[in-house]
This record gives sequence, C-alpha cells and structure tokens, in this order.
Amino acid sequence: MPTDTAKPKQQISVTQIWRYPVKSMMGERLLEAELGENGIPGDRAWAVRDEKRGGIRGAKKIPQLMDMEASSRGDAPLIIARDGHSAAANDPHIHQWLSEKLKHPVTLWPLVPPEQLDHYRRGAPDSDDPLEEFRTVMGRLPGESLPDFSDMPELLEFESPPGTYFDAFPILLLSQQSLQTLNALYEESVFDVRRFRPNVLLDFADSDAPFPEQDLIGKTVTIGDAVLDVVATCPRCSMTTHAFADLPKDTKIMRRLVEKTDGNLGVYATIKTPGAIKEADRLSF
Repeated sequence: MPTDTAKPKQQISVTQIWRYPVKSMMGERLLEAELGENGIPGDRAWAVRDEKRGGIRGAKKIPQLMDMEASSRGDAPLIIARDGHSAAANDPHIHQWLSEKLKHPVTLWPLVPPEQLDHYRRGAPDSDDPLEEFRTVMGRLPGESLPDFSDMPELLEFESPPGTYFDAFPILLLSQQSLQTLNALYEESVFDVRRFRPNVLLDFADSDAPFPEQDLIGKTVTIGDAVLDVVATCPRCSMTTHAFADLPKDTKIMRRLVEKTDGNLGVYATIKTPGAIKEADRLSF
C-alpha cells in the first residue's frame, strides 16, 4: 500500500500587526488591517523634512524621531513626545512644536503626489565621501559588507520611492523565530520587535529554521484575504541600534546582524491582491 510522503504544510500565523503613521516614529499595534496597494492604510503617511540639510529624513539622520510615538486619529495622527506632551499632525503650530521637541529644524508633511520629485530627493549628505556616508547610514564599519541596492537605483536619488515614505516596499514581514534566534545567540543585547519595525510579525510554529521568513522570498503568499509577493530580504541600518523608549543604544545589534545574517532581518513584500488581515490569520503559499 503506497504511503503519503508529502511534507505537512507549515503552520505559519500572524501574531502582531503594526502601523507607523509617521516615518521613523514608534507605531501602533492593530488587531486587523485592510491591506491596499500601498500596504496598511495610514502606514508611513507622514514624514519630517529636514529644514537644515534638506530632504525627507528618518531616524537614520534624526534618531530622536524614534523616541516619539504616533497614533492614527482621523486624517492626521496624534504625535506624543517623550515628555508626554502631544500635538496633532495638522496642528497649525506643528512645525515649531516638532522642531523644539527634536532640537532640530523640521517640517511635517503628508504624502504628496509622486510627480513632485524634488520633495522626495535625498538631502545634503553629512560627508563628502559617498562610501563613508553610506556606511554611516547603514551602521556598517569598514570591512563589513554593505547592502547592494543596484536593482533599486531610485533609492540612490530619493529618500523613498516617490509617492511613498517607505524605505523600499510597502510591507515588512518578520518572524518571532528570527528574534528568538538572535536573543539566544547574543544574550547581552535585546532583539526587541520594536527595533525592527515590521508590519506583520509571524510565528512559524513548527519550523526549526533560524530565520524562516527568508525562505518566503520569491513566493506568493496568502494572509487572510490578501495576497502578497515576497520580493527581497530587508537590509538593516543604524536605526536598529538607537536608544528609544526603554531600549538602550546598542551598536552591538548591527555587529551581530552583520556577523549572523549579513546585516539582513525580515523580508519585504508587495501587495498582489488587496484584502483584510487580522491577528491569528494563517499564512499559506
């Protein structure tokens, strides 16, 4: 009698869903979300512009952004500073308020049409040496490998794909197992989900792979009613090392990532078919 040798399907489920209303600020957990063409509605819908060096900036250049929290409130998110004071993104005094809290001159912007290319162009670098600038932004030391963005040339000219404030793609998937692997290997550091800012945290319940989401690259996956194309690994930058909330500054985070994962953690995805997702939904492919 023939036996069934087919491997059982992996049990992969959604444990957390996150939205970040303002680029580089702390975000908010959601029980469910309706994924559209550009990911979770309201995710990275606002960003600050550096009025000293020019260009839309995130915490790679203004790390104190990570110590602020943003939560959705109708058309404009509410921003809460570390001292507990808050202001709405559409407050007429928001530019001055944010500049004072960040101790850096900024203005706050919603998304503008992708045709306004100058809005999305990178601001002035801090170094005349392009390689040094890239290393600093990506948190790499001399001799450590750098991400290859040759297949995304627009990111060399623009802070984000025009029309968005994403670093590269609209959805970031990360697994609990990846964080558990790193925390077990490097007990002196805390690999907290908040440092890595996923949209969806996954549990690969029956996987013994150290970084199981990496095996999804190149696959089309279904979560709830949504269908996603998993397109690339996620190169990590200096943001993962910054202090914010109760997490200390820890440059060893990047050293460990370079050592173990070539500096990558999590995977990027695009939306093939919009649809609703919620906590406890299964991922299938």
